[in-house]
Amino acid sequence: MFRTALRLAAPRLSVSARVAPRIARALPAVAPVRAFSVSLARCGSGETDAELSSRLAQEISYERQNESSPDAAPPAFVSDFQAAGIWKIEDVAGSDEIALTRSYGNEKIRVLFSIGDIDTSAPEHDEIDAEEANHDDGEPDVGFPVRCAITISKPGQGSLTIDAQAHDGEFGIENISFYKDEKLATELTAEADWNRRGLYIGPQFETLDESVQAQFEAFLTERGIDSDLARFVPDFAELKEQREYCSWLENVKTFIDA
Repeated sequence: MFRTALRLAAPRLSVSARVAPRIARALPAVAPVRAFSVSLARCGSGETDAELSSRLAQEISYERQNESSPDAAPPAFVSDFQAAGIWKIEDVAGSDEIALTRSYGNEKIRVLFSIGDIDTSAPEHDEIDAEEANHDDGEPDVGFPVRCAITISKPGQGSLTIDAQAHDGEFGIENISFYKDEKLATELTAEADWNRRGLYIGPQFETLDESVQAQFEAFLTERGIDSDLARFVPDFAELKEQREYCSWLENVKTFIDA
């Protein structure tokens, strides 16, 4: 359920096959671009606008094939997560961050993560070969780590902030910080971030006594920060990234067409 995690030194892994890397599509050949002209096109439209708009439209069509409409019911894994009634999903369109929040006794708990942890670059050839081998063997795809900032606050008593990574159904804890002022731990302003700098963030989790590590893990599991949540976070990050990418494509196309 939990694993002791070292800080990442290697590049992030590629996105799993459920949200395919955006490799070049098999699109019609691009017509040669004419030399840049000093004279401006009428109405502020460039000579390449129509071709760019067409390519964006093709990309939108391709991506929408694997995405349900905004009015459709959420995927089963999201419906099941919401039906459990433990966590509230705070997902604002256009933002790259997602927050999961809940109350536990007198505690306010927040799990904050970002779609910025998703690597949408094309995988190397050896990675593609490995993925194809996994498909042939019927083995599941290797997931990707999503960094999480977990905050547990008590009014007037301060906050714990846990830096962890959700990966393969486990939370890898890196360190646990304590702030006497819960606002300092929970606020997402530039001022709060500046005030947190220079403060002692606590020891690396793996350096703690193993019995202390085990009790911290039990402490978090009791509050719903468990294997189910560790599986949900990367899945929802992928879903969110796909939605935001499609929205970005449509917004850019609208701008180009204006």
